[in-house]
Amino acid sequence: MTLYFVIKYLHVLGAIVILGTGTGIAFFMLTAHRSHDAEFIARTASVVVIADAIFTLSAVILQPITGGLLMMLSATPITERWLLASLCLYGLAGVFWIPVVFMQIEMRDLARKAADQRAALPPRYFVLFRRWFAFGFPGFGATMLILWLMIAKPF
Repeated sequence: MTLYFVIKYLHVLGAIVILGTGTGIAFFMLTAHRSHDAEFIARTASVVVIADAIFTLSAVILQPITGGLLMMLSATPITERWLLASLCLYGLAGVFWIPVVFMQIEMRDLARKAADQRAALPPRYFVLFRRWFAFGFPGFGATMLILWLMIAKPF
């Protein structure tokens, strides 16, 4: 097996981790939110924050490294339009993903406090959830478009 294919395998694996973890996190957060159970939301958000730190962050760091190595090994110029579009979309996904991480942490903390006090979730939690939900569409959509561009290389 050549170095190129090892790097390509790691690059594809990183994309799978980003998309898979993102989908799982969205499902678990949405399911917990729909329960309106502060304790359940706090436990779920705690796991989500850890999963994002371990899996998503690792893959997000790995992608540009493996992508850069693939460009170098294949002599693909950065001026390829599909690649430039992918890089712009990667930046866009980051613009939406980074705030989501902090929203998840704050939602976790608000849910923990409500659970500890046996109180209802505060209005701030619901504001953050709506924003978290809305940020998911462009963030996840950008990653789906990147995957398509990487496979199709349409232009």
